[in-house]
Amino acid sequence: MKSISSFVLTFALGLHTLPALAETPQGQDDTTGSEAGTFQPLPLEELRKFTEVFGRIKQDYVEEIDDVTLLKYAIRGMLSGLDPHSAYLEPSAFTDLQENTSGTFGGLGIEVGMENGFVKVIAPIDDTPAQKGGVMAGDLIIKLDDTPVKGLSLNEAVDLMRGEIGTPIRLTILRAGEREPIELRLVRDEIIVTSVKTLNLNERYGYLRITQFQEHTGKDFNKGLDELEAAYPEHDLHGLIIDLRNNPGGVLQAAVEVADTLLEEGLVVYTKGRSNTSDLEFSAKPGQRLKDVPIIVLIDGGSASASEILAGALQDHDRAVIMGTQSFGKGSVQNVLALTEDHGLKLTTARYYTPLGRSIQAQGIEPDIEVSRAKLGDKQEQPFFREADLAGHLSNGNDDEKRPRPKKSKNSEQDEQRAMLEQDFQLQEALNLLKAIDILKIKKGKE
Repeated sequence: MKSISSFVLTFALGLHTLPALAETPQGQDDTTGSEAGTFQPLPLEELRKFTEVFGRIKQDYVEEIDDVTLLKYAIRGMLSGLDPHSAYLEPSAFTDLQENTSGTFGGLGIEVGMENGFVKVIAPIDDTPAQKGGVMAGDLIIKLDDTPVKGLSLNEAVDLMRGEIGTPIRLTILRAGEREPIELRLVRDEIIVTSVKTLNLNERYGYLRITQFQEHTGKDFNKGLDELEAAYPEHDLHGLIIDLRNNPGGVLQAAVEVADTLLEEGLVVYTKGRSNTSDLEFSAKPGQRLKDVPIIVLIDGGSASASEILAGALQDHDRAVIMGTQSFGKGSVQNVLALTEDHGLKLTTARYYTPLGRSIQAQGIEPDIEVSRAKLGDKQEQPFFREADLAGHLSNGNDDEKRPRPKKSKNSEQDEQRAMLEQDFQLQEALNLLKAIDILKIKKGKE
């Protein structure tokens, strides 16, 4: 037993100095304590408890377990007790990080976190099996096929959801407002995320959706604006709706680039942590697009991280009206520390703050105008009896009174617009607000 305790104590002492040796992807030192390179004395009594537990497991556990596996479990447990986003990265996790930022990977297409031991859906990604199959932000996944999620780590649950393309999986979920668990059968597919999508809502207003912030989202955002402006006569864009709903975030720099495109100058976001290297500021450079064009940003409970950074910056600079429901509230910064060539540590090191100093963490962005999601349907009404139905009614004096109105040409884009507007109450409200702003501008110009 003494040899085991001595080994574990040496291991623990080695762990205590490890962060000072590890490098972040940016090469920053991630030392902690009151001053860089200074550590508080180790609690020897707690370390003795740790070695005692380690020895008891080695000696009395029902199955034999080797030191390497047991120490790996200890590291996982240490990190899982910090917050939902800190994690021990084993080889597959490094691959997952690269896939998520590049925009192509296999699986179901869900951004997830942990809550009370269950997997919580932060947001389903557009055009993926999860989104098409009915998974919604806020769902709690309690079972994957016949495997209960309770007791699994987030990485273990994600590994179960991933698999060969074309293979099915059954998700059992709990959803607010539903009394019984819901079962969804999904088929795994290659997930190719289109970061930016655009649509002409009508002859005056544009719609731009950011599904996820990836490495090239900043460039794609500018290309999307080019497409929208080119679609209108003389680049006459009267209003823009930016849709960040169910956008789980992604690359911080991409959100900063989008904000930089729309802001003339000023702070976009800043971070604060215990280490001086965690205190960073990101600002917009002089020059902006759509300077006089009103912008409405749609958010909801699935808008997280980089989405909240963009919405918060535009809100604080009075550059956009934020509409929808309160965002997710993921306002913490994670750094990836390399431990070996194929193992790492994802550690929460700072919090995000909006330009006016608001912390996003566990608070989120509150919309300027709260509009909840709603299901819309056509209601058949009795026809009204009008003046024109009266026999011998007076003409209104227009020669073209009886001229039939021209029918709009039907094409796939108009069908898509109509479907969006008919089913999306929040988008309808955003478009109505843009029209109201436009009317006020026209009236003011005539005065």
